[in-house]
Amino acid sequence: MEREDLLVKQLSLIAVGVAALAIGCASAPPAATSEKTVPSAQYLLGSEWELRDLGGAPVLEDHRPTLSFFEPGRIAGNASCNRFTGAADVGDGTIKASPLAVTKMECIPEVDAQERAYLAALQNAFRMEVVGGELVIHCESLEQPLKFRRTR
Repeated sequence: MEREDLLVKQLSLIAVGVAALAIGCASAPPAATSEKTVPSAQYLLGSEWELRDLGGAPVLEDHRPTLSFFEPGRIAGNASCNRFTGAADVGDGTIKASPLAVTKMECIPEVDAQERAYLAALQNAFRMEVVGGELVIHCESLEQPLKFRRTR
């Protein structure tokens, strides 16, 4: 009889341990999210984003391009050295920029190269999503997407 009682106690302890482990895992904070959402025009309205990744290429630290959705159907920003603005058709997860108006300041060569690549990518943008808080824009001219961090 004592042996059966010991076995029951051991099994009970194991069961309590498994239950505690299950409860602990269930109440643990979620891991860093890679949740993907499709942004609507309304979600983007009034927001501003800073480029963090130019299709897999690093972005010049002191010349980070921006993208602003300042009013319905319009985008604007800093291309690296020059400002740009233009019409854009923004839908649920889609973006299509019309030809952009760009100021014509002279830029140093590496900033100019980044600016030209960024503007070309925006002109070829077709799909976007928000992944883990980053705005990700897919462009026909780049194998990897543009990645932005929200600043406003």
